[in-house]
Amino acid sequence: MGHADHLHEEEEEEHFDVLTKTGLKTGVSKPRSAVHREGDYHRAVHVWIFAESTQELLLQRRTDCKDSWPGLWDISSAGHVSAGDTSLITARRELQEELGVNLPKDAFEFVTNDGKFIDNEFDDVYLESEVSAVKYISVEDYKHLLAKGDPHYVPHKMDGQYGQLFDIITKRYQDNTEGRTLLLQKKLNRYAPISLTAELTGLTEEDKEALVLLIQAAKTMDDIFHQQVWYSNPSLREWLNGHAQMSELDMSCLDENEAFLTTADSAVKLLLEATKPVAGWKGLEYKAAFPMLKPPGANFYPPDMDKMEFGLWVKGLSEIEYQDATGFFNVIRRHSDSDSNNIALSNNSTSDLYISPYSQEYSAFLAKAAELLHKAGDLTRSPSLKRLLHSKADAFLSNDYYDSDIAWMELDSKLDVTIGPYETYEDELFGYKATFEAFIGIRDDKATAQVKLFGDQLKVLEQNLPMDNIYKSQDVISAPIRVIELVYNSGLILQPIADLCITKEQRELVGFDSFFTHTICHECCHGIGPHTITLPSGRKSTVRLELQELHSALEEAKADIVGLWALNFLIAKDLLPKSLVKSIYVSFLAGCFRSVRFGLEEAHGKGQALQFNWLFEKGAFVLHPDQTFSVDFDKIGGAVESLSREDE
Repeated sequence: MGHADHLHEEEEEEHFDVLTKTGLKTGVSKPRSAVHREGDYHRAVHVWIFAESTQELLLQRRTDCKDSWPGLWDISSAGHVSAGDTSLITARRELQEELGVNLPKDAFEFVTNDGKFIDNEFDDVYLESEVSAVKYISVEDYKHLLAKGDPHYVPHKMDGQYGQLFDIITKRYQDNTEGRTLLLQKKLNRYAPISLTAELTGLTEEDKEALVLLIQAAKTMDDIFHQQVWYSNPSLREWLNGHAQMSELDMSCLDENEAFLTTADSAVKLLLEATKPVAGWKGLEYKAAFPMLKPPGANFYPPDMDKMEFGLWVKGLSEIEYQDATGFFNVIRRHSDSDSNNIALSNNSTSDLYISPYSQEYSAFLAKAAELLHKAGDLTRSPSLKRLLHSKADAFLSNDYYDSDIAWMELDSKLDVTIGPYETYEDELFGYKATFEAFIGIRDDKATAQVKLFGDQLKVLEQNLPMDNIYKSQDVISAPIRVIELVYNSGLILQPIADLCITKEQRELVGFDSFFTHTICHECCHGIGPHTITLPSGRKSTVRLELQELHSALEEAKADIVGLWALNFLIAKDLLPKSLVKSIYVSFLAGCFRSVRFGLEEAHGKGQALQFNWLFEKGAFVLHPDQTFSVDFDKIGGAVESLSREDE
C-alpha cells in the first residue's frame, strides 16, 4: 500500500450524527474522534440475541484491540451509528460483521432507546431471537453478573431502562400460557361483531350479482390494510392460520395501539442463507419481530426512518417527486431493503429512500380487486355505477384516482360503493398516506332526501363561521350526501355509555336522531374552513401538509365542534326544530365518551379529548359527585363558538 493510500484511509475517519440531549438529530455530523473528545451526544446500537429454547442470551468477547472494554464479555453485538445511517441499518451491519449472521429487518425488534448514555451515547437496543449457538448465558445469570459488577463483563447500569430489558424478556417468556390466553380473550371480548341487515328488494338482479363480487373486492381491501398497518402482519397472519384459532390479531386501538401479541407469539421463519454454508445445517430460524407499540409511520415508511431523514431527503427531490413523496398514494421504501428488480428509482439516487406507488406496492391485491370491479361493472345496468366501478378498477392499476373520485361524486345508484384508499389516520408520522377501505351499502332514498338541507347550506355556514373573513373559503362546493344501509359495519354503543356517564336527569335527552344529525353535519363541515393556505414565504400549501401528523386529530375536532356550532346556527334560522337543541348537546357529550374509547392515539379519540377538555374547562360540561356528567345549557353555546373560532 502506498503512502498516499495510507493518508487517504486516515482521512476517511468515521463520522457520527450529533444529537440533542433528547436524542434528536441536529443536522450536524463530526468525525468519531471529535465527537468523543468534545462529548457530543451520538447514537449506538446494542443487539441482544435470545435463544427461546434455552432462555439464554448470546454473548461475545470483545477483541483485545478494542478502544473500550477490551477482552470483556458483552451483549451479542454493538456498534456506533454512522452519520446518515439508522439504528436498524447499523444493527444489521454490526451483526453481519461481528458474528457473520445476515438477517432481514423483520428479525429485529426495537425494544427501547434507553435514554441513558455512556460518553453521551444513546443506545438503541434490538432483540433478536434465533437458535444457533456461539456462547450462551442464562438471562438470570447475566443479570446477576452485571448487578455485582463482575470484572469479566462490560458494565451496564441496571437501574434504568437497560435493566428493564431483563424484565421484558422474563415477563414475555414466563410459562403462564393460561394467564396470557385469558388476558388476550378479555381484550378480544371488547370487540363485539354486530350483524346488520339491509333491504335488497330495490336492487335489480344484476346488481345483486354485482354485490357478491363487490364484497369479494372489499375483502381484498382488508388484506391491503393489514399490510399497511405493519409489514410483518401478512407473515404473522399466515403463521397463525396454520398454528392457532386466532387469525385476526395485530394492534389494539383501544389500548393506545399496544400489540395484542409479542414477538414470542409471532411467526417462525426459516432463513436458508443467513450465514456461510454449514454442513448438515438447514438454515437459521427466527421469530418475525412484532413491535410492542405500532410504529407511528405504520408500514408507509421504513420502520427506522425518522422525520429528519425524510426532511433531508425530500429537499433534494424535484417538485413532482416531492408531491409523490408527500402524496396519498405512494409509500416510502429503502433500496437496501428491496429486491433490486422491484425498485422505482428516484432521480435522487444518493439516498437510500425511494418512492413506490400503491399500484406497484400492492399489485397482486389490486389486480385481483380490479378484475372483480370490472366484472361487477359489466353486470350492473346503472350507468353511473358502471362508470365508477370501471374507473376505480383502472385507478387501482394506474395509481391515478382523479377520474374514479369524480365518478364517485356523480354516483346515482341504489347500490352504493366506496372502495379504495381514503383516510390517513394510520399515518401518525406525517398524516400523508391513505389506507384502503370499503363501504358497500344500499341507498336509503328517504333519509338521503332529508339530509339534503346540510349540503345546500354549506356556503351559508362558511360565510358565517366565527372567524376572520380572510380565512373563509370562497369556493365551497357541496359534496353529495348519501345515507346508506350498510351490508356490514360495527354496532352503535351510544346508549349503554350514556347510562353510565350521563346524569340521570339528562339521560333521556340522548337519542339517535340527534346523534345522526350531528354526524351528518360533522361530515359536511369537513368541507368548510381553511384548506389551501399561503405561507409567510409566499408559497402555496395546504393545512394537511403543514400540520402533518397533527392534522387528522385536529381536522376531526374541527368537524365535530364546527358541526355542533352549525347545528345551533341552523336551529336559530328555523331550518331545524328548536326541540333538538338540548338533545344535540347531551348526545354530543355521550358521544365524547364513545369516541375516546377508540384510544388517544386514534384521530377521533384524540380530537374528542381535545374538545371535551375545552368544554369542561369552560364549565359547559359538569362533573357530579356520582362521577356522571351533565351539560350546562347556559354555557355550552358560548363554549362551542369559542372553540370553533380557536379551532379554525
